[in-house]
Amino acid sequence: MSQQRNSPNRCLSSIEAQNLTQISEFQLIGLSEDPDLQPLLFGLFLSMYLVAVLGNLLIILAISSDSRLHTPMYFFLCNLSLADIGFTSTIAPKMIADIHTHSRVISYESCLTQMSFFLIFGCMDDMLLTVMAYDRFVAICHPLRYPAIMNLHVCIFLVSVCFLVSIFESQLHNLVVLQFTKFKDVEISNFFCDPSQVLSLSCSDVYTGNIIIYFVGAIFGFFPISGILFSYYKIVSSILRVPSSGGRYKAFSTCGSHLSVVCLFYGTGFGTYLGSTVLHSSRNTTVASVMYTVLAPMLNPFIYSLRNRDIKNTLKTLYSKIA
Repeated sequence: MSQQRNSPNRCLSSIEAQNLTQISEFQLIGLSEDPDLQPLLFGLFLSMYLVAVLGNLLIILAISSDSRLHTPMYFFLCNLSLADIGFTSTIAPKMIADIHTHSRVISYESCLTQMSFFLIFGCMDDMLLTVMAYDRFVAICHPLRYPAIMNLHVCIFLVSVCFLVSIFESQLHNLVVLQFTKFKDVEISNFFCDPSQVLSLSCSDVYTGNIIIYFVGAIFGFFPISGILFSYYKIVSSILRVPSSGGRYKAFSTCGSHLSVVCLFYGTGFGTYLGSTVLHSSRNTTVASVMYTVLAPMLNPFIYSLRNRDIKNTLKTLYSKIA
C-alpha cells in the first residue's frame, strides 16, 4: 500500500482508498525519532516492563503460596495482577521491539489484535477495581455478613462477569472498526494501536460508530466509576461512625492501597485523553500514554506490597526460604 501522506482534511484518493481487508499495515509514530535516544529508551522501557511483569508475578506468587491470603480481597488482587500483566504485555513488547529494530510498522491484523487485547485487559482493570471497591464496602459496612456475601462462588462469578463484559466491549469496538473502508492516512499518532486513534483515521461515515463507541464507553466508564464512588461514600460514612480514631484508621487502612491504585489508573487514563484533547499534540499524547500503559502496571505491585503488611510478611518469608 502506498504510504504517501495526504492533507489532514482529505481522504486517500480512489486508487489509494482500499478496502480495509486490503490494507496491509499502519505506521506508528513511536516515542522519539532521535537516534541517540534509542538505546536509552530501549533500556528504560525494557526495565520498566520487566519490573511490571516480575512485580505482578510476585504478588500472584505471594497470594498463591500463603493460605492466610486466600480471601476475597487477595483473590481479586491476584486477578488484577494478571490483568496488569496482560495489559502491559499487549503494548510494551511491541514498543520495545520497535525501538530496537528502528521499525514502526504494524500489520493490520496485528493492529486489530493489539486493540482487542488492549480493550480486554483495560476493561478488566476497570471492572476489577470496581469489584474490589464493592468488596471493601461489604467488609467495612457489613463485617458480620462478609463471609456469607463474599463467598468463593460469588467471587468467581464476579471475576467471570468482568471477563465477559471485557470481551463484549472489545468485540463491539472491533465490529465498529471493521465497518471502516477508507482511510485518510496510515499513520497512527501513538506507539500502539490506540482505538480512538484508529477511529480518527477513517474516511467513512463514522457517525454511527462514534455513537456506539461513546455509548459503550459511557456505560463501561460511568457505571464502574459510579460504583467505586458509591462504595467509598458508604465506606466513609460507615468509618465516620466509628467512635475511636484508632478504629477509624484501621478500617480505612484496608482501603488505602485500593484507593491509591484507583487514583493512579483513572488519573493517568483521564489525564492522557483530556491532555490530548487540550494540547492537540501527538507527541504529548504519546508520552502521556506511557503513564497508564507501562508506568501504572509497574507501580501497582509496589503500592500493594509497600502498603500491605500481610503481603510484605509473605514476601519476606518467601525471600528467607530462597536465601
